[in-house]
Formats: sequence, structure tokens, C-alpha cells
Amino acid sequence: MNTLSEVYLTHSAAFLPNAPVGNDEMEAVLGMVGDTPSRVRQMILRSNAIRSRHYAIDPASRAATHTTAELAAAAVEALFAQGLPKNEVGALACGTSYPDQILPGHGVMVHGLLHDAPPYEVLSAAGVCVAGMAAMKYAYHAVRTGEHRRAVACAAEAASAIMRKEAFQPEIDVKKLADAKPDIAFEKDFLRWMLSDGAGAVCLSNAPLSDGPSFKVHWIELVSYANEMPPCMYAGGQMQNGVFSGWKAHRQAYCDAHSLMSIKQDVKLLNEHIVGYTVEKALHHTRARHPLNAEEVAWFLPHYSSGYFRDKVYAGLKNVGFELGFEKWFTNLPEKGNTGSASIYIMLDEFIRSGRAQKGEKILCYIPESGRFSSCFMLLEAV
Repeated sequence: MNTLSEVYLTHSAAFLPNAPVGNDEMEAVLGMVGDTPSRVRQMILRSNAIRSRHYAIDPASRAATHTTAELAAAAVEALFAQGLPKNEVGALACGTSYPDQILPGHGVMVHGLLHDAPPYEVLSAAGVCVAGMAAMKYAYHAVRTGEHRRAVACAAEAASAIMRKEAFQPEIDVKKLADAKPDIAFEKDFLRWMLSDGAGAVCLSNAPLSDGPSFKVHWIELVSYANEMPPCMYAGGQMQNGVFSGWKAHRQAYCDAHSLMSIKQDVKLLNEHIVGYTVEKALHHTRARHPLNAEEVAWFLPHYSSGYFRDKVYAGLKNVGFELGFEKWFTNLPEKGNTGSASIYIMLDEFIRSGRAQKGEKILCYIPESGRFSSCFMLLEAV
């Protein structure tokens, strides 16, 4: 019977497309839906505390410059550029919220873009923000069980592709025919000023590096509360009278007229439950499985979608007796934006490169998902 191997995060990389886009440039880059300025943009930007972000679109033409798979492949290639041999990797796990196509799977599309890559075991993880951590956990198990000496996990998002004004044009055309206001509902407009593009990748190995920083992965804990909560953030469907229906249940004309393929957020449901479920309940669940005290944590890397939730996350931690002072927090949300499933990868890469972590220090990562209320905590230790 094989013994379980220790797992170490040995390499990290991030890829952010094109030049950063400031708050005053956003609407010019994404375009005004119905040629009308958004009524909520300024309010949302004041709340989310994001100052700049990246889009995989040309700012002049709004043509896509990268697909989601291309963003992911660029991040993985950046790992290999650090000297990681491609033929020493056995598995590739790729997560995203919104792949470029329904099939083939996102992972094999990323694999197909890698230059001179050998055959890999490939996984595609779907979902929202936790999709990237599902990929990470798959890579973790691939190494821990001894199936592979090294595995690569990555996550990427190209949200801008479905946030450009052109994506909403069919709905606007229908409204114009009905002599209705040429705008979109708040649950759609909200996310246009929240989400952005980027990718990150890590390599997990069965041994630490001898000549660079490595981080032991103590555990990765994922939990879903979909048994208790309805969909809160979704695309490719709609909620009507408390019932969710997917795009396959509707005719194409209906999907176009209602922008069913756009990303939508029930903000009221989000605000009421995201901290209670993804911080308080999820941390209680995690600590029951992996005993951990706040005093053991030297650094806290939280992925929250908006600066609005910063103090609320802190309060949630305090409510369950796990207070972590802000001096322990590390985030790059204001400069890199909310890149969904890729956020924690991009944050981890910047944190590692900052050199903040000292040998023996433990790093707790927190990744919530409002899709149907899931959460992930990961504990690393600098070795």
C-alpha cells in the first residue's frame, strides 16, 4: 500500500492581459449598453474599492485579444519559463467560471495550446471562484497519492468577453422595439463593474525546491451549501419565482432577448448570506476537520469580490473566535481586480514574489463562491 506523500507548492505564475484599465476608462473600454451611461457604475466602484483591472479586449475595437484558454496557457507557460521541465509534470488541472465553449473541456483546450507539451492527465473544473481551488485540490491529490511527482493547477477568467456592450445588444434591440428603456437589469450591470480578466498557475511537487521558496500544502478544504441555498450568481439561465431554468429550456430568441448567457448576481442574497456561509459556517466545518488556531496563522490571503466585504469578513472571523488582524492580511484586489477563480492564484503569486513569508510561517487562504454558496480554505507553510 502506497504511503501518502507530502505536497509542496514550488512554482507560481500569473498572466494579466494588456495594460491596466482605470475606473474612468472602464465604460469606454466595455462600451455603454444601449449607448446610455450606466446608472450604477460610480456607486459600485466606490463600494468595491477596485482602482484598476485588466481586460482581454482591445480598448479601441473591443475585439478579444485572448480567450480564456489562451490566458490559462500563458500562465502555465510562465511556469515552464521558470525552469520547470514540461516532461516532469504528469497532470494538468484547469478551472474557470466561464469556458470558451461548452465542449471540449476547458482543460484539454489549455493543454492543446501549450508549446511542445507531452501527454498529460487533464481535468476541467467548472463552477465559479472555487473552480480554481477544485483544480488545485485535484493536483494536490495527484501528488499526495503518488500518482504523479508533479502536477500543475491553473485558473483563468475572460469575463470581459460577455460584459462588452455587444453582448447585450439583442436584449436592447427588443426593448427598443417595445419602446422600453435601453438599459439592463441591476443584477447584470452590477457585475460589469466587478469582474475582470487574468490567469494564474502553480506547480505542486512531492519535494520542496533546494534553491527557492516552497510552501508545504497542509490541506485544502472545500464545502458546498447548495443543499441549503439557491443559486445566487449564475450564467446561462434565469431565476423566475424561485425556480432556476437553464438556457436549454428556452428558445434561442428568448435567450437573446433576456441575455441569458450574461453573468447575473442576486446582490440581496449575496449580502445577506455570503459571510455567514462562506466564512462562519465554512470555517467551523474546516476547523472540525483540521484543528487550527488564529495565533498559528501568520498571513491571511482572502479572496473577496469587493472592498465592501473586507470589514464583514473580519467580523465573520471574529464571530467564530478566529480573529485575524488586518496586519496579517494580503490582497491585491485594488490593483488586479476581481478575476474570479484566478484571483487566489494571482494573489498567491504576488505574495510569494513579495518575499513576506518567513520559514515556518503559516498562510491561510480563503476563497468564497456565491454561485450557490461554496467555500474553500487552504493552509500553506513556508519551508
